[in-house]
Amino acid sequence: MSGRIPLRKRLLVRLLIASGLIAVCSVAATAWLAVTTTTRALREEQGQALAADMEVLAELSGYAATHRDWRGVDATVRELSAKTGRRIALVTPDRRTIADSAPPGTSLPPTAAATVDPLSTDTYSEPGAQLTGTDPRVVGPYRLTTGERTELDAMARKRQTCFARFGVETTLTRTPGGRPVVADADRTGYVPEPCADGMLTTPMPTEARALTALHTLARGCLTRAGVDPQQPLSLGDALPGPLFSSLPFASGPDKAAVEDRRQAESCLDDARRTQLDPYAAPVAELFLGGGGGTAVRFDMSPANKAKVVGTAGLVLAVTVAVTAVVATRLVRPLRALTAAAQQPSHRHVRVPVTTRDETGILAAAFNDLTERRERLEAQRKAMVSDIAHELRSPLTNIRGWLEVTRDGVVDPDPALLAALHEEAVVLQRVIDDLRDLADADAGTLRLYREPVRGDELLHQVAAAHHVAADAAGVALRTDADGTPWLDADPVRMRQALGNLVSNALRHTPAGGTVTLAAWEDGDDVVIEVADTGSGIAPEDLPHVFDRFWRAEKSRSRRTGGSGLGLPIVRHLTAAHGGTAGVTSEPGEGSAFTLRLPRGRTPRESAESRSGSETGPS
Repeated sequence: MSGRIPLRKRLLVRLLIASGLIAVCSVAATAWLAVTTTTRALREEQGQALAADMEVLAELSGYAATHRDWRGVDATVRELSAKTGRRIALVTPDRRTIADSAPPGTSLPPTAAATVDPLSTDTYSEPGAQLTGTDPRVVGPYRLTTGERTELDAMARKRQTCFARFGVETTLTRTPGGRPVVADADRTGYVPEPCADGMLTTPMPTEARALTALHTLARGCLTRAGVDPQQPLSLGDALPGPLFSSLPFASGPDKAAVEDRRQAESCLDDARRTQLDPYAAPVAELFLGGGGGTAVRFDMSPANKAKVVGTAGLVLAVTVAVTAVVATRLVRPLRALTAAAQQPSHRHVRVPVTTRDETGILAAAFNDLTERRERLEAQRKAMVSDIAHELRSPLTNIRGWLEVTRDGVVDPDPALLAALHEEAVVLQRVIDDLRDLADADAGTLRLYREPVRGDELLHQVAAAHHVAADAAGVALRTDADGTPWLDADPVRMRQALGNLVSNALRHTPAGGTVTLAAWEDGDDVVIEVADTGSGIAPEDLPHVFDRFWRAEKSRSRRTGGSGLGLPIVRHLTAAHGGTAGVTSEPGEGSAFTLRLPRGRTPRESAESRSGSETGPS
């Protein structure tokens, strides 16, 4: 089935019409609801916005505390933006963008929402609390090794066991640096005396090295603050916050002692920042914008709820009805195709073509495919039968002669051996022809191309068949116009022309003529094998290149050949990039024509190679 499909019959147009009807109903219902049941109200959700902002600040401060730079923060920014519905932008103090959830080129809000600096105050937030000082997640050189963590974990389990003996329930937490902390579940700070071994507060080698470096950084400042420079620092001195119990300060409420303590704390705070600075990301400005400010609310009164439900039900009903009608009309021919495809392959079922749209074209194509499959199946069966016949005949002859020779009926004289050899040659020729066709079908037919003179090719083929032509009483002639050149495999071309000449000799009576001709026709070389034989009927011409086909079904293998010669000619010609054709008049003869691309002469090939070798590089 072919031809232009009317516009209204096209599947795409019908689907668009159905979608348009559904869209019109949906838009009309939405507009009606928007006019009759909704009101706009701008409500500031400052509590939720503030919580979201603090969460963003805490997350980014934690990222800065655990990374040396901001590389890779884009994914975190996008995730936070999607979660909070806010635009999030990180820029350097000189306004270079680090990461931005908005498209490139979007301008920043007028002012920054916060400064992200894990080493500064008021940057790390928790729900309900604002912590000051250095972010505790900045671990830097205090991060414990795997072996140290394992050792401390074992000590912590022992301490938990000790607490349990005294009936104290404990919890085990871990600092950002990896140190386990055992505390009673009620957070009272009670520690049974046998369990107060102090081992969990003793610095590990990694922490000891970091404390030594911290002491070196703070020594000068502590000396000026009146602190003994030889006094070692504890883990509490290295942790963020005012934990300086190991430092000896003057007691009492006098202002000098308080000032010295404040100055010592400042010394350690500055030294900690200097020590942790290489392990934290640089300072960045945080800009927040968009989302979370206003929201559109529906006045969901009982009446409005009834309207929404009723309208939604109506739109749904219309949608289902339209879809059902369209789908039924579209699916019906597809079901017919499916049912036909599920039938046994030997039945070759067709489907009725009832429409002129895409499904009708598909049904027509299915029917064409079924017809081709039926023809191919018939050809396959015929070919298998022909192959069996071609191989059985010589094998039967060989077996028969061998059996009578074995039984002593016939002596194995030279004539008998010659007959057996001839049958073996026939059998070998059939097998070779089948192998060539199999190689051609598989695309593995090899060609060894070289420049070939067309006139010499004709003379070689004629010489090879001269004896057979004389025996048949047929004149074999060659006629070459000029010197046509081919870029071809000479062995395969002699095989193709030899098959044509053998076919012509079999169909030409004594006194007839077989002519081999060659000439140039533009960019092609035409080779023709013409005979004055019986010719081919017009209805048989389309089948002459089919395998195992013979115009006269009663013709024997010796007079009619195996039926594989002409198919091999067609495949060899196609492998050379050419075409094979035939014209014939019954009673006057036939002419088989091979049209092949013209090749270059050896001189032209040499000049081309010389030009490519001496040309500019």
